[in-house]
Amino acid sequence: MDPADPQHPGGPQEPQRPPRAGGAWAWVGANKTKIGVIAITVLLVFYLVVTFDRARILLLDPQPVAKAIGAGYLVLPIVGAWALLRELAFGTRLERMGRELEAEGGLPEDTLPRTAGGRIVRSAADAEFAQYRAEAEGAPEDWRSWYRLGLAYDAAGDRKQARAAMRQAIALHRGR
Repeated sequence: MDPADPQHPGGPQEPQRPPRAGGAWAWVGANKTKIGVIAITVLLVFYLVVTFDRARILLLDPQPVAKAIGAGYLVLPIVGAWALLRELAFGTRLERMGRELEAEGGLPEDTLPRTAGGRIVRSAADAEFAQYRAEAEGAPEDWRSWYRLGLAYDAAGDRKQARAAMRQAIALHRGR
């Protein structure tokens, strides 16, 4: 029976369209986080360059107060550059470890229920968290268990503990 026939059990049906090629927009959608990180990094580097230049101008001024302000101003780009490099290294290591864990089949499936707004249901995340905490306690020298624990903390909404667990995973991964 022809699917376009009005007598077809489901009524006339649209012909199936072939899936659209991904193209540039599909790449953008798949890499939103990376694009955001790049954009923020570019803005921060611009800010650091401008701040460093202002500090240089103030340091060249003959007034002692201007020199003092310039010296204080110089601290900002140094601390900013250090923080930026540290965060980029943290993210890069975690991404590499995540790919490694995924290749091993060790990444947990994201089966947690979501609210209408797309957020993870907290009670479900808390219930699943206990499993990953017990795994990390049972294998404290395994970076994989700490990585999964970090994911569980993040899903439960505890970013501070998630970062601590991920730092532990990085330290164990380095020491293998």
